Amino acid sequence: MISAVSTAAAPLTVTAAQRGQLDIWSRSRILPHRQVLRAGMILIAADGVPNQLIAKRLGTSKPSVLKWRARFEAFGLEGLEEAEGRGPKPTYGRDFVEKVIATALRPPTAGSTHWSSRRLAQQLGTSHATVHRIMRDAGLQPHLTRTFKFSTDPQLEEKVRDVVGLYLNPPENAIVLCMDEKSQIQALDRTQPSLPMVPGRAGTMTHDYKRNGTTTLFAALDLATGAVTGGCYEKHRAEEFLAFLQLLARTYPHRRLHVIVDNLSTHKAPEVEAWLPKHPRIRIHFTPTSSSWLNQVETWFSILSRRAIRRGAFPRVRALTQAIQRFIDAWNEDCKPFVWVKTADEILASLHRQRSPETVH
Repeated sequence: MISAVSTAAAPLTVTAAQRGQLDIWSRSRILPHRQVLRAGMILIAADGVPNQLIAKRLGTSKPSVLKWRARFEAFGLEGLEEAEGRGPKPTYGRDFVEKVIATALRPPTAGSTHWSSRRLAQQLGTSHATVHRIMRDAGLQPHLTRTFKFSTDPQLEEKVRDVVGLYLNPPENAIVLCMDEKSQIQALDRTQPSLPMVPGRAGTMTHDYKRNGTTTLFAALDLATGAVTGGCYEKHRAEEFLAFLQLLARTYPHRRLHVIVDNLSTHKAPEVEAWLPKHPRIRIHFTPTSSSWLNQVETWFSILSRRAIRRGAFPRVRALTQAIQRFIDAWNEDCKPFVWVKTADEILASLHRQRSPETVH
């Protein structure tokens, strides 16, 4: 029998694995209420909350808090579980819960690619609500998938360190530009005029549209200031890329330029490689293949799309390019740089973890 006489409110030592399990227990609607309550006690105690306040928050007594703190300190998670044979029997035992989880982890045999909670409940002869609660407590979401793509670039580590090095330690007396193209931006016009937002009703627009041509936006983000240099072109070829490099050279005269780009073939075309040695103050840095997320200008492209393009109506390409230029001008009047926080070591460690096989329980 463990004595519960301590009244100290020092934070409990709870490991990350224990905290994860306690968090699941505290939100469960399948486990007995007493076990949910105990998990909540320990989670709050781990934050250093006084015992009296824990009892008040959870509607229990201070001696109960002291008891389960002591049990957890002595036995860990096992100390919070009810002794065998005590308490009311749960409606659904652990064997049934494990059966639901095991079935959900296997693909259906009726031609479907994944389970729904209703079809799984029908398969197991129980209610949809019960299956839904068990799957939620276990963190199972068969209706969701996450896409991923690993870079196969043999120079992955070298390029990551090069680009991130420019972000975290830019060269003195030089300008770092994050540059990319957003090709095939469509000038879309709605088939009928959109209605503006009014109190009590959101703005409306038709789901169908008319295509009125496309443009390609070349843009370079100044790492230090957040200012953007942009230009719209009819086509997306090496000669347009070279023309944009020449624009950057005129925009930033007499300064060394480090330009970060992706591995598109137009960036390595013969005419580009012939031009660069004649302009040694401009140096190109390549992101790894399949790693455009490493280029900060992609964040700016996302902002542009949300704010200026997605809900716009453009009867001609010229209207689209004018809208893009207005957005760039407004952005540059009050621009701020994006802050890069991840080191190359952190990024590479994360990539290695994602590639490592994980054991599924």
